[in-house]
Amino acid sequence: MPRSDKSSAVQPGLAFDATLGLGSNIGDRVRNIEEAIERLTADGAVTLISQSRFYRTAPWGVTDQDWFVNACIAVRTDLTARELLRRCQVVENDMARVRTRRWGPRNIDVDVLTFRDSKINEPDYVVPHPRIAERAFVLVPLKDIAPSLIIDGRSLDEMLSKLDAADVQPLDD
Repeated sequence: MPRSDKSSAVQPGLAFDATLGLGSNIGDRVRNIEEAIERLTADGAVTLISQSRFYRTAPWGVTDQDWFVNACIAVRTDLTARELLRRCQVVENDMARVRTRRWGPRNIDVDVLTFRDSKINEPDYVVPHPRIAERAFVLVPLKDIAPSLIIDGRSLDEMLSKLDAADVQPLDD
C-alpha cells in the first residue's frame, strides 16, 4: 500500500524546500540544464535558492553512452511533493525528453532528490531519491548547495566516502 512516512528523512529547518538533480548527455548539455531551470522557475511557483557548479560525469547504469553534465539546485516552493514531481515531468516532456531505455541517453533529466523533511514511499515516487547514496554524480553537486545536508541519518560526506567520485569533474576547472 502506498504511504507517505511522516518520519524525518532530511533534517528540518533548511533554507530550502527541495533539492533537484538535473542531468543531460544529448545536445548542448549545459544549455539543456539551464533551460530546465528556467522552465521550472518561470511562473514563480518554484524559486531557485542555489545552484551547484556543472559537472562532467561518466554514465551510470548504462555505460555505453556519452558523458553527462550534472548539476543540483535547491528551491523554495509552496507546491506539494507530488506537484513538484509533476512539474519536473512536464519540463522533461516540454523539452522533448524521449524515454527509450532506462538510464539511457537523455537531453534532460530532472529528479526530486529531497522534499522538506518528507519521507515518501509510493510505487511511483520515492523521496529521498532511492539511489541517492549510490550516485557520486548527484552527491558531489548536492554538496555544493547543501554541504551539511543529512539524509536518512547520513551526511553527504559519509555517503561519498563509500563511492568513487573520480569521474565527477567540475566543468569550470
